[in-house]
Amino acid sequence: MRYLLVLIVTVLASPALAASGAFFSLHNTDFVVTLAFAGFVALVLYFGVPKMLGEILDARADGIRSELEEARSLHEAARALLASYEKKQAEVQAQADRIVEAARVEAATAAEQAKADIKKSVARRMVAAEEQIASAEASAIKDVRDEAIIVAVAAARTIIENQMTVADGNSLIEDAIEQVGSKLH
Repeated sequence: MRYLLVLIVTVLASPALAASGAFFSLHNTDFVVTLAFAGFVALVLYFGVPKMLGEILDARADGIRSELEEARSLHEAARALLASYEKKQAEVQAQADRIVEAARVEAATAAEQAKADIKKSVARRMVAAEEQIASAEASAIKDVRDEAIIVAVAAARTIIENQMTVADGNSLIEDAIEQVGSKLH
C-alpha cells in the first residue's frame, strides 16, 4: 500500500505535469528526473531503508527510555541518600547539642568544685597563718622573757657585786656548800 501511494504521488508531481511536449520521452528532463526519483524510491524500499530507519529510531527510543528509567532510579536513590544524610545530620546535631550541654553542666560542676576547693584551701591557709602567728607570738614572748631574765641576772650581778664584799661572798659560798652537803647526806 505504501509503494502504491508513493508511486501515485510521484506521477502526480506538479513539475512533471508542467513540462511541454510529450511527457513520456527520454528527451524530457522532467520525465527522466521522475524516473530517477521513482528508481531511488524503489531502491530505498527494496533495501528496507524505512524499516531500518524505524528500527534505528525504535532502538534509539528504547535507549532513551532506558536512560530515563536509569535517571529516575538514580534520582530516587539520590533522594533516599539525601534523606539518609539529612537524618544523620539531624542525629549528629542532636548528639552535638547533648555533648555541649553535658560539657556546660560538667564545667559548672567543676567551677563549683573549684570554688569549694579554693574555700577549703583558703581556710587551711588561714589556720596555718594563725598557727604561725601564735607560734611567732609565743617565740617572741619567750625571747622577751629570756632577754628579761638575762637583763635581770646581769642587773642582780651588778648590784650584788657592788654591795657585796669578798668576805661576804666567801661566807655565802661556804653556806651553800654546807647546805648542799647536808641535803645530799
